[in-house]
Amino acid sequence: MLTVCRGIHATCARHKKTWQQQRANCSNQKLLRFILLDKRGCTIVTSPLISLNPHLPQLSTASTSPRPPQLPHSLNNAIEELVISCYRQSVNNEDNALQNDPEHGLVVLSYSCLRNLTLQSTSIRRLARSATQRILATQAPLSTSSTCSCHHEHHEKRIPPSQADTLLDIGTRDIFNETHDAFRASARKFFADEVKPYHDQWERDGQVSREVWEKAGAMGLLGIDAPTEHGGHGGDFLDVTVALEEQCYARASGPGFSLHSNIVMPYISRYGTPEQIQKYIPDMVAGKKISAIAMTEPGAGSDLQGIQTRAVRDGDDWILNGSKTYITNGFMCDLVIVVAVTDPNAKKRAHGISLFLVDAGTKGFHKGKKLEKMGLKAQDTAELFFEDVRLPADSVLGLDINKGFYQLMEELSQERVLVGLGCTAGCEVMFENTRDFIKDRKVFGQSLSTLQTIQHKMAEIKTSICVARAFTDHCIQLHLNKKLDVATAAMNKYWASDLANKVAYDCLQLHGGSGFMWEYPISKAYVDMRVQPIYAGSNEIMKELIARTIVA
Repeated sequence: MLTVCRGIHATCARHKKTWQQQRANCSNQKLLRFILLDKRGCTIVTSPLISLNPHLPQLSTASTSPRPPQLPHSLNNAIEELVISCYRQSVNNEDNALQNDPEHGLVVLSYSCLRNLTLQSTSIRRLARSATQRILATQAPLSTSSTCSCHHEHHEKRIPPSQADTLLDIGTRDIFNETHDAFRASARKFFADEVKPYHDQWERDGQVSREVWEKAGAMGLLGIDAPTEHGGHGGDFLDVTVALEEQCYARASGPGFSLHSNIVMPYISRYGTPEQIQKYIPDMVAGKKISAIAMTEPGAGSDLQGIQTRAVRDGDDWILNGSKTYITNGFMCDLVIVVAVTDPNAKKRAHGISLFLVDAGTKGFHKGKKLEKMGLKAQDTAELFFEDVRLPADSVLGLDINKGFYQLMEELSQERVLVGLGCTAGCEVMFENTRDFIKDRKVFGQSLSTLQTIQHKMAEIKTSICVARAFTDHCIQLHLNKKLDVATAAMNKYWASDLANKVAYDCLQLHGGSGFMWEYPISKAYVDMRVQPIYAGSNEIMKELIARTIVA
């Protein structure tokens, strides 16, 4: 039996009885059964028993349970191949198999483990995702066993981080469930194993490796909420939140995964033509194409209407000229979305802006050197230059000419709430790092944490973080329900980024001279946080957006 789901530990406990009941059917036979679960952990469909030997005919077993919904033949064949491939790899890799029972032919894999397997054919994985979506769309009834029930029906209310042992504990916060906990544990392990050990070298290099991008793609950490029909993973903003928070908890500021997946990719997924989506999204999800977005210019930052980069018609083509600066992922990017003026005579500059998809290597597109920054040293940031770059007509995003400003405005709220949740997570990890430090640091023969002035300062910091956490989670829920407005997103971005800088200052002060040393995480956090009130729209602009709702 192969159980595919996103919950690891919860799934094991929930299906223990189901496994025991089905062992008799699989005993001493090389057979597997595919069981598909919905997000609540309920069984939706069960496949026929699948032989591990592809040369043998498929076997069926008598069952007294109701006949489960059957998969379409072509999809069942794809899943059969998927199951066999996964089983063979899992038995050779104990780290990927959650539970092996070779005697009875039972193998249990989590969804995250499944994504981590290197399958011989990516088309199998895509077909399996397609099968999942089509089955969910049919709303098929539960089918296999009464012992398999939804695990959210009677779950206990979760405690807030303020009541947990640490602010980083897994299993807190009502917006999440056990499925998210399992994904969080998987993401936490990825950043601990594949990112943290190499981050110091990446800081010296001024960029991360391409290998970590592809590893993140294989792990399912890129394109998490991109639609499955586009080649993404079909998750939601809560899944995105988990991945971003875990990157922040790992203090891994180098990989530009969030900008790539949650800022650039949505533009293509939501506004791109089918051809543009097919050309870029699958490779972006796999980490094979790194993306960037080029808005900022030497003379135009938060004021997008000050853009000077121009694209002029030349027959069916466009000729692009201009320069961009401070572009995250700019040096490594394989694709960049360029904001350019296409109608300089428009009544308002906003009415004459378009977005262009420009591939690295296009004649006339040059990347400047990596910029030396105060912080975020492992994150490649560069200037980009466009000199008579000839672009075909289908390079305009969605083929929507002069609609770029409105597309940007639609997506900026998500960018700002991403900054807010990243800053809130940054506050939490700075607090926990400082707590560990003051417990270990000895002054006057006793732990620094025993001094009342230190205790009171830590109490102030924790209280402010927990207040920010409550508001940030509220904004996450609003965004998930498509109710987040521009002003509220601006509030979250402004408040959380200002707080992150205050927490960084206070926590560094509590480290004393050690905080001034680059080897301590708080020193890096201090300089990394300084840019948060600046990008995605400066906090002065955020206050302007908020004020408009007050005096309008």
